Amino acid sequence: MLRGVNLAGHRKVNMGELRALYESLGFRDVQTYINSGNVIFRATARDLPKLARRIEDAIENHHGFRIGVILRTAADLRAVVAANPFGARAGIEPSRLAVNFLARGPGPNLVEKLLAIQCDPEELRIVGRELYIYYPNGMARPKLSMAVVERMLKMPGTSRNWNTTRKLLDLAEKLEATSGT
Repeated sequence: MLRGVNLAGHRKVNMGELRALYESLGFRDVQTYINSGNVIFRATARDLPKLARRIEDAIENHHGFRIGVILRTAADLRAVVAANPFGARAGIEPSRLAVNFLARGPGPNLVEKLLAIQCDPEELRIVGRELYIYYPNGMARPKLSMAVVERMLKMPGTSRNWNTTRKLLDLAEKLEATSGT
């Protein structure tokens, strides 16, 4: 998942060019989903931080700007969906639930600080490397600023709404099923 591309016309990345770039790096079966930097692909290497840096470097060399890349495997995405702390609650609107995928898990002190932020009516839960945020009034004008969250955590992340998160899992599982792994 690319962080902060194609938002309000800034840091534009064409998805066709992005697929070609990933293929040039040796990734296989590259697919993109919507125009916000979601890429599903097959790779033999398993060192996700190293892969992310490789992709970030290639995007910077090709587009002239550096963006963050957050990688998750199909198994990671399954765990994210299974761990949804709002999953059992009735009345949760999927389009108002977001997952912020972090580069790494925040330590216990940071989790405590983050959970102390007063952001009612929005609700924040942390599970592993993911922040789940429910916006009962919608995401257009949130009380909880992701910029504040990132400054506090001192690490980047990228958000996807619940519908997109589920679709990414679906695409990853389909790709996984075709490889037999």
